[in-house]
Amino acid sequence: MSEATFQGVRIRGVAAAVPELVRTLADDAMVFDATEVEKISASTGVRQRHVGMTLTTADLCQAAAERLLAESGCARESIDAVIFISQTPDYRLPATSCCLQQRLGLSQQCAAFDVSLGCSGYLYGLWLASGMISCGAIRRALVLAGDTSLRICSPEDRSVALLFADGGTATIVERHDATAPSHFVLGTDGSGEPHLNIPAGGFRMRSSPEMFIRREFEGGNRRAATDLYMNGAEIFSFTLRVVPALVKKVLERAGLAAEGVDQFVFHQANKFMLDHLIKRMKLAPEKCLLGLENYGNTSSASIPLAMVTHLGERLRREELSLVLAGFGVGFSWGGASLRCGPMTVPALVLVPEPLRP
Repeated sequence: MSEATFQGVRIRGVAAAVPELVRTLADDAMVFDATEVEKISASTGVRQRHVGMTLTTADLCQAAAERLLAESGCARESIDAVIFISQTPDYRLPATSCCLQQRLGLSQQCAAFDVSLGCSGYLYGLWLASGMISCGAIRRALVLAGDTSLRICSPEDRSVALLFADGGTATIVERHDATAPSHFVLGTDGSGEPHLNIPAGGFRMRSSPEMFIRREFEGGNRRAATDLYMNGAEIFSFTLRVVPALVKKVLERAGLAAEGVDQFVFHQANKFMLDHLIKRMKLAPEKCLLGLENYGNTSSASIPLAMVTHLGERLRREELSLVLAGFGVGFSWGGASLRCGPMTVPALVLVPEPLRP
């Protein structure tokens, strides 16, 4: 695993935005059997989700960034780098980070680049920003993490259509010499390539009309080669194999015992998986966030979204010892021990559908 410790870097603030439109279990029951919908909801922990019709990840991240910049008091010209983390960009090119530099009115001296990661992406973004700040390359970065995952799910595939949702977040990371050190651990196992992917649409399997035809697969689920495929059993096995070791390594590097952590914030994959992780690691359940009920699995946005919706009040007024862990598609994983707060945490931003011509 890759390990790093950074001195004098802090999170100045974090904001999150979700579509205003809410999809409920009653809506899902119009597509799938109502009894089955309730059964899946009991396992995943998801009761409703915020979904966009035409909103993009960039739209949601922009809304979160606008609110965070306004409430944190950070001048736009003070942002030295924009890191956009998503697997649902606006375009294949140009980089969405470049588009957001212009849309947010940031300086043309601002560096901007995209990172194509999902469930682990937020940790990689914090790691990249912290590294650039720690080495003196920049003083302040804007990390934009989010996905509109439901847009890439087949509405006829209950293994993904009842779980994923949309969200965008913004985090300001900056130089602050009085901040306690932050500790990161990251890793990758590319054998996960076939277990969580969209087979067609890239350059290995170019899109063609037949790639959009939905066919029936296991359990009656229907999807096309351009839709998201998830092998739940393989993802579950990977998670139980990797995440406990990841959290143990993070705690060791930080010199902490689990009892000394105020809150563990894991990627909000699903309740069944998180419950198993918590039991396996023998963590106090009250110290582990479960924030899926109203928001579903929002991929790279899930950790900062959970921080805003479930820890916002505490982070506004006090310093917390947090352990964050993201894991999934790739397979890829990352964990961090941070001291956060008091800091700027705006209320959750609800974004209406835009009026497009």
